[in-house]
Amino acid sequence: MEKKYLFFDIDGTLTNRATGGIVPSAKEALQRLEENGHFVAIATGRAHYKAEKFTKANGFKNMVCNGGNGLVIDEELVMNIPLEKENCIRIIEEADKLGYGWCLVMDDTKDVYIRDTLFLEQVGKRKEPTRYIIDDTLDIYAVENYYKVYVAIPAEEEERFTMKSLVGHLRFEPEYLMFQPDNKRGGILNMMEYLEADKKDVVVFGDDYNDMDMFHSDWLSIAMGNGCQALKEKADYVTDTNVNDGIKKACEHFGWI
Repeated sequence: MEKKYLFFDIDGTLTNRATGGIVPSAKEALQRLEENGHFVAIATGRAHYKAEKFTKANGFKNMVCNGGNGLVIDEELVMNIPLEKENCIRIIEEADKLGYGWCLVMDDTKDVYIRDTLFLEQVGKRKEPTRYIIDDTLDIYAVENYYKVYVAIPAEEEERFTMKSLVGHLRFEPEYLMFQPDNKRGGILNMMEYLEADKKDVVVFGDDYNDMDMFHSDWLSIAMGNGCQALKEKADYVTDTNVNDGIKKACEHFGWI
């Protein structure tokens, strides 16, 4: 059997969004893939520290994380590239000019750094576990690494933010924009280079707009039946919904398990 290198998004692909838990048939399929000699990895926008909790809890050893800028091979973090510093500074400068609060992530932890309480006043506390560190002496020009920047600009005012295209960004909440790596495809290519494997043997599974980047003609792209329509239209194959054994059915369809 020809070896495949399979990359799986987490939320809505491997996991049931209603419960947050991994779909049992999906976990079984991934274990069987590895038993059959295939390479299995997670592909997620989550930061390494956060995604690692999921991989360790479910026995997975490889992942593309931090939106493509992080790589884990055999449970070892071999790459975690920060955002381009100058572009992050320009994002923050414009936020200051327009009167929007911001916070930034400097390392691979839940710590976020703010110079004042403006972001919290405009947005409130973020829904995910976060430790806010307020430092009124924070010098954005002296920060060594930027991993994420959050700006408290509401969706209806987003067009005011002229610098947003400088850094990959996503909006999961109406109150603020997240500036973070959005390059899963690049992370997969880096992983294949590390493994000295051919990209034509890659298979990706996803369900949402943040998976669009990794759906590419270089390899096989599979959309979940519960996925967004735009991703389904870009996919080479659309399987059943994740909770209706979509991953397992696709792997059986192609003969990998």
